[in-house]
Amino acid sequence: MRAALEEAAVASGAGDVPVGAVVVDADQRVLARAHNRREADGDPTAHAEVLALRAAAAARGSWRLAGCTLVVTLEPCTMCAGATVAARVDRLVFGADDPKAGAVGSLWDVVRDRRLNHRPEVVAGVLADECAELLRAWFTTRRQAPPLR
Repeated sequence: MRAALEEAAVASGAGDVPVGAVVVDADQRVLARAHNRREADGDPTAHAEVLALRAAAAARGSWRLAGCTLVVTLEPCTMCAGATVAARVDRLVFGADDPKAGAVGSLWDVVRDRRLNHRPEVVAGVLADECAELLRAWFTTRRQAPPLR
């Protein structure tokens, strides 16, 4: 989670919502690291999780990420939860809950839906306070900024 927090800090510095993600293999080797790049790329799908999963698949040479763990600072949204299932990730670890858009228990529970053919193990709340504080601080700063003209 510390590596994901480092990625989140990069996103914050670049003007994106500070969310970071890391994919590690069964031997705990980092396959990919990413942070939100929606603003930087002008891409609504450039969430940290999606970018990390894409990079991990490229590093592995396969879209199937069995044996891998996705670690992310914020509870994934529906798109990212779906991508996690589609990639066949074995474990999803996240920090802060997302009561407004979370799809791993807060609003929906995409990754545990029994109708799907794959359900990763979920570990929630890892360094949750640190992850949430990074987001709180970023949004507080954004609300205090003068509006763009």
